[in-house]
Amino acid sequence: MTSVDLNSDLGESFGAYTIGNDEQVLAFISSANIACGFHAGDHNVMMKTVKDAAEKGVSIGAHPGYPDLAGFGRRAMAVSPEEVFNLITYQIGAIKAAAAAQGTTVHHVKPHGALYNTAAKDSHVAEAIADAVKAVDSELVLYGLAGSELVKAGEKAGLKVAQEVFADRTYQQDGSLTPRTEANAMIHDADVAVDRVIRMIQDQKVEAVDGHDITIQADTICVHGDEPEALQFVQKLRERIQQEGIRIERVGANEHV
Repeated sequence: MTSVDLNSDLGESFGAYTIGNDEQVLAFISSANIACGFHAGDHNVMMKTVKDAAEKGVSIGAHPGYPDLAGFGRRAMAVSPEEVFNLITYQIGAIKAAAAAQGTTVHHVKPHGALYNTAAKDSHVAEAIADAVKAVDSELVLYGLAGSELVKAGEKAGLKVAQEVFADRTYQQDGSLTPRTEANAMIHDADVAVDRVIRMIQDQKVEAVDGHDITIQADTICVHGDEPEALQFVQKLRERIQQEGIRIERVGANEHV
């Protein structure tokens, strides 16, 4: 039976600010990417989100980003590969400590926002991320945009990688995501988005914004937890995936280490 991981970016509230529907979304996903305090999240939110994920049997992942709370980590920053290595190491360390305090472990790492998009195209940044993950814990799975430099860097470093696709985003002909600054970056019709996801899983194809099909590998599917309709969408997506006879489980669930 075909299987796929369903992940969401969570733990992005901080202080007096609440973002997303974390507790509800956790009921429908297999993996949670938890903010580590740089682009979003804080020590209290991180601990609670780790605890909630563990209680629901959802795999815990570090979701490190640029140090940019004001911009939610979605603004590009001029950061050297050495600093990328350091900030990734720091943030994975934070989530691993939170997990240890809750008697659980971290399964994967998925960079956030502008850092994720930069690593998709910049091999130096991608290699710095992969090297940091390997240095901290070589058993961690590295999540990266399908076909990207980050996936290549992870494979080069000897890490297990998960090629990620996005349920609610459009694609350029080169396989990159359409920038959020463009009007057609997001897919707001849930039925259209779900149909695209099923096609990516079953046929390894997705239609780019120019109308041409591109080949894509869908090991894990991202549903954004901070979108207003995230809960309703992830419910619909999960139901459709299961109707197609596709099993939802974390990456590597059937592997025996």
